Amino acid sequence: MNKMLFLMISLLTIFSSCQKAEENIHPTDSSTVMYTMPEESAPHEGTWLQWPHQYQYGVTYRNRLDATWVKMTSALVESEKVHIIAYDEAERTRIMGLLLKAGIPPTNVNFKIYPTDDVWIRDNGPIYVRDKKGQLIIEDWGFNGWGKKADYQNCNLIPTKIANDQNISKIDLNAVMINEGGAVEIDGSGTLLATKSAILNNNRNPGMTQAQAEAIFTKYLGVTKFIWLKGKAGLEITDMHIDGFARFANATTLVTMDYDDLLDWQVPEEDINTLYAATNKSRAPYHIVKLPLTQNNVETAYGKKLYYKGSYVNYYIGNKRILVPNYNDPNDAVANKIIQSLYPNRIVVGIDVRNLYANGGMIHCVTQQQPQ
Repeated sequence: MNKMLFLMISLLTIFSSCQKAEENIHPTDSSTVMYTMPEESAPHEGTWLQWPHQYQYGVTYRNRLDATWVKMTSALVESEKVHIIAYDEAERTRIMGLLLKAGIPPTNVNFKIYPTDDVWIRDNGPIYVRDKKGQLIIEDWGFNGWGKKADYQNCNLIPTKIANDQNISKIDLNAVMINEGGAVEIDGSGTLLATKSAILNNNRNPGMTQAQAEAIFTKYLGVTKFIWLKGKAGLEITDMHIDGFARFANATTLVTMDYDDLLDWQVPEEDINTLYAATNKSRAPYHIVKLPLTQNNVETAYGKKLYYKGSYVNYYIGNKRILVPNYNDPNDAVANKIIQSLYPNRIVVGIDVRNLYANGGMIHCVTQQQPQ
């Protein structure tokens, strides 16, 4: 009888500890939600692009990337506005010439003249959310060049400039948190997926705790469930952004890679296990869809060997098009087909990102949605 009593007490203690762990990992208090971020697949008013220019890395850099931006614009312009940020008037004229040469009608293209440091608008651009009345608001999160690894002063001003031009209310979060758009994934139903290495890192938010970060995300993004991966600080310039290897296709589907490919991407084994066991706000497991890496190491269009494979997870969901990074690789067709099956009402368009990939990013990294 004493043994039975001891066993029952032990089980109750374990159950209690597990419950506390669940509560710490998955807060459910929605009373502090002030703003909600629409998911990427929700209807867009348009997509923002920062066009490559010569003023930071030179003419060769710019010229090698132009074709990717022309292709993105061409794919998106049929079903939504494309807001193009040009460095100056000379660049606007040059870009317009590229679009006209490609047969892209200017009807749905909107130019803004803002100096930028680079092209990564997913990370430095505006985050559009809705307040409790449903009004669209721009959140201006802090951007410091991924921990002051690159110039960022011009890009950090972009959300404010867009808010002023659009006459949309802006929330200045620069002093609250450094947070790049590519560092977080939301499922549209209250769950956020992120790596600690890209957020709880002293090069972004020194001294910030997980609980503090969660409180900020709950208030400003409307999420109350968190899936935290450790990530890998120092792996590359972003300290392992989540959108390179794991994305939400919708509220019930998580897109990632198989175990070996995630290891190849240098995702820690503990993180892989956490990812595969992830559940949504209702504690239901996600349907896991696995995309391959490229079959071969990527080589740019100008012949530079990169000695690493490419990810297809970093795709972008437009109104009627899904822009998928392609690499002139046999697995392009495989990945495109899998992604197409996830979005039967949209058309997958493969975008050659080989030259862009040499600079550390893909399609999702250079696009930013503006909800309707």
